[in-house]
Amino acid sequence: MASTEKVALVTGAGSGIGKATATLLAQQGIKVAAVSHTADEVQETVDEITRAGHEALAIVADVSQENQLRQGIQQVIDKWGRLDIVLANAGINGVWAPIEELSLQDWSNTITTNLTGTFLTIKYATPHLKKQGGAITVIASVNGTRVFSNTGATAYSASKAGQVAITKMLAVELAPHNVRVNVICPGATDTEISDNTRQQDVDKIKFPVEYPKGRIPLGEGKPATAAQVAQAVQFLSSDAASHITGTEIWIDGASSLITG
Repeated sequence: MASTEKVALVTGAGSGIGKATATLLAQQGIKVAAVSHTADEVQETVDEITRAGHEALAIVADVSQENQLRQGIQQVIDKWGRLDIVLANAGINGVWAPIEELSLQDWSNTITTNLTGTFLTIKYATPHLKKQGGAITVIASVNGTRVFSNTGATAYSASKAGQVAITKMLAVELAPHNVRVNVICPGATDTEISDNTRQQDVDKIKFPVEYPKGRIPLGEGKPATAAQVAQAVQFLSSDAASHITGTEIWIDGASSLITG
């Protein structure tokens, strides 16, 4: 693909879907600002991109912290003078537990990172996207959108349903400015997000269901790869998706259609 002057901001770019997307967009000639709260991971992402001959900037920021994120986006503008593409991807699974055992702090941690982090990312990116138009993609989940059988994931599912609502509200609000907003809802994906999941007594409330042939009908039952999700982000961010906004895309091999 021919070189472009476009600039992308990718949160949660230290690993998984964020890293795969940052790398893929850079390969398209897009300048990439990679954001993560983990300095060594995001620097590794940027180093991989620059070694391949592409432009990238490492930004250390926690998306749930307003000042950190606002300053991080300002770094992008100071360096490249524009912003065209946003991937709001940073998130956690948090604590999954029976409602009586889910503490207010557990709830708040998940909602603040996933939902408030998405809000802040879009809020501070929007003034720059409006200048020439652009594309925002939010990473939600099958949980809270099609699937409600992962018992105990109350906070996580609420945050993911909220991300879909944000997407649809802003698709209408930002359409007159030629800013498109879409959301991807992955199912099981080969990433590191399970590392920040704490399941607490969920066996007590699980409804007993068996899937003798597996939960993922497509692709021999294998989970999606981060690269497959990144390819969908790249499409939604491209001119090929120029009339698509306010839309959910589920990437789950049809698993949510049988486990919902």
